[in-house]
Amino acid sequence: MKKFVGEANLMIKCCKLYYEENLTQNEIATILGVSRPTISRLLDEGRKSGVVKIEIVNPIENNYGILERNIEKKYSLREVIIVDDDKDDDAQKKNLAKACAEYLKRIVKMDDNIGVSMGTTIKNIGKYIEPNSKLNLTLIPLIGGVGQTQIEIHPNHVVMDLARAFRGDFKLLHAPAVVSNGEIRNTFLKEESLENILEMGKKVDIAIVGIGSPITDKSTMMSSGYFDVDDLKVFKKQGAAGDICLQFYDINGQSDEFEFNNRVIGVELDNIKKIPTVIGVAGGEEKIEAIVGALNGKFINVLVTNYSNAKAIYDQF
Repeated sequence: MKKFVGEANLMIKCCKLYYEENLTQNEIATILGVSRPTISRLLDEGRKSGVVKIEIVNPIENNYGILERNIEKKYSLREVIIVDDDKDDDAQKKNLAKACAEYLKRIVKMDDNIGVSMGTTIKNIGKYIEPNSKLNLTLIPLIGGVGQTQIEIHPNHVVMDLARAFRGDFKLLHAPAVVSNGEIRNTFLKEESLENILEMGKKVDIAIVGIGSPITDKSTMMSSGYFDVDDLKVFKKQGAAGDICLQFYDINGQSDEFEFNNRVIGVELDNIKKIPTVIGVAGGEEKIEAIVGALNGKFINVLVTNYSNAKAIYDQF
């Protein structure tokens, strides 16, 4: 490319006109009597040589951008969203739900189908959604109904809440989440109505899933009424690190060894990982290994979590 006599001075003048006087590249080209591509080259050389130094000043008090980006690179994620730690468990869940809602508002498109799992954090997301019936969204449960306790965490209930929040449509899955054995599950799956909903669940554009931990008696799965403390001991002994839609996996993201998964009526983990956007939402120290297992298994590609969890996930694994 053609060089000019005194190009260093020309470069400085070009950079001053562009960055200090806010002239366009075309305007500068006319003033200096050179082509616009030459101006573009001079500006690029100004940045590379250090003549121009660009500093981005983030006004946000807690800037987790570097940590978010590091985790995205480490686990090949589309996006990581970190919220502040909060000692109050309920407040922490609401902060996570709000962050997830903000992300949803940014990415949802017209006519999207959104799959939803269950959980106390997921159920709060609708509180932070601004209604927009023009989007024509459809909400679909990814798993059957949870037991007889805490109806508000029931997938169908969560789906209806979100549909009302978005002013969208919804489908319901009228089946238990867990049955006694695989044969009974297979019998359920022969029902055309259930099969159709689960097929829709496999093909959603976005999935929002809670990440459960089998090591705590405060988990959503314990609240479901399907499990007791003895069950937790068995899952822990088998090496379970976490669950998504009540389907277990170990710290490496392997799920095949857990026979219990064959008793769950819902979209299977292998199908969940094929959904274009899967947002995993989880906070609290007890969820760290569960999140790592979900990341290693590639079950999610967007993570919403709190700072201490994010730091542990990046530093310790």
